[in-house]
Amino acid sequence: MAQPQGFHTGSLNTVCKLRKAIYGLKQAPRAWFQKFTINLLRLGFQQARTDHSLFIFTSKTTSIYILIYVDDIIITSNSSTAIQNLIQTLHKSFPLKDLGKLDHFLGIEVSSDNAGGIHLSQTKYLIDILAKLNMSNAKPIKTPMAPSSRLTNDGTEICQDSSLYRSVVGALQYLTITRPYIAYTVNKLSQFMHHPLEIHWKAAKRLLRYLKCTSQHGLHYKKSSAIDILAYCDSDWASDQEDMRSTSRYYVYLGSNIVSWMAKKQRVVSRSSTEAEFRSLASLVAEIQYIENLLLELHIRNKQSPLIWCDNQGAVLLSANPVMHTKTKHFELDLWFVRERVARGQIQVRHILARFQVADLFTKSPSSAIFLELRDKLNVDKQSTLSLKGDKKDVKLSLSHNRYNLLAELE
Repeated sequence: MAQPQGFHTGSLNTVCKLRKAIYGLKQAPRAWFQKFTINLLRLGFQQARTDHSLFIFTSKTTSIYILIYVDDIIITSNSSTAIQNLIQTLHKSFPLKDLGKLDHFLGIEVSSDNAGGIHLSQTKYLIDILAKLNMSNAKPIKTPMAPSSRLTNDGTEICQDSSLYRSVVGALQYLTITRPYIAYTVNKLSQFMHHPLEIHWKAAKRLLRYLKCTSQHGLHYKKSSAIDILAYCDSDWASDQEDMRSTSRYYVYLGSNIVSWMAKKQRVVSRSSTEAEFRSLASLVAEIQYIENLLLELHIRNKQSPLIWCDNQGAVLLSANPVMHTKTKHFELDLWFVRERVARGQIQVRHILARFQVADLFTKSPSSAIFLELRDKLNVDKQSTLSLKGDKKDVKLSLSHNRYNLLAELE
């Protein structure tokens, strides 16, 4: 301990007596992270510029990655001996507890399969939400949102418990980490947190009924040597009848595994569907740039430039056409941001038919048949399909489509 800067009294060896535990203060996580960072840097680790919570150590034979969230730490390496030596070294400075193989992290359940893949789910987190709302025995339903339904501010029946609505929707936002296919519904519900109506609460309960029958579902990441970046972007032009703003949506795949997705309302009104699609495309290009920078820090370099599929022919043509058009002069920043990277060969933008657009799941509430088909393309799997028999694991995947099947259809 030391006297606060700018406040010195008595001798320099005199310190203040704490009346409150420092662990409960807002400054505690920052102070802990700073001290832990200093110790890792002394051990030869480098702090990633793209993610300050990621620390990387590489040598000729060993690679170690550390991911930190306050006092929860994940360590992975190509050498189990290196991990044990690191834990013993850190234990000299910090009271660490080795929890063994990763099975939980920040409410996310992690299970492995025999093929070297992992399954991420939030089953317990969802069960707790349902138990809190007395919906553990709710009647199941096939889709998270009624097809072609539109939520608006029209209505006089105000939600009886607005704070409960905000709490539930906030919890559902965290649930999209392992269930990207509910992002569209959660995005719509989040737009009415300032003044929820009874119709919005009914839509939230419908989503919970769907999640009840898919509580074991999550993302299945399969081991693969493919590191090509493939992305889909889409937009629903002027879909919000309240402010006429569009919503940007995209998916990003690394190999055959989905690694990033977004459903976010645009900040400005777009004058055409092409403009709305291009703004969504610009957001996707920025995300891809971030992923590429992160991969470079992990010493992974793609030989092929990322491929983006867009179902708007006008947006695809604008990305490669250097001619300035009067209809595009009001969004020049996004225009030249994308064009510059296309001209350099850093990205590829191609047209895709609407029926093959995976990101279409983020723009509307489709029928149950279309919803299930698009959901399968997100590598969504049921945890119970990874069954054990004796000492061996039998991997049973319910995925009927993947991105390679889709490319085969297109070509």
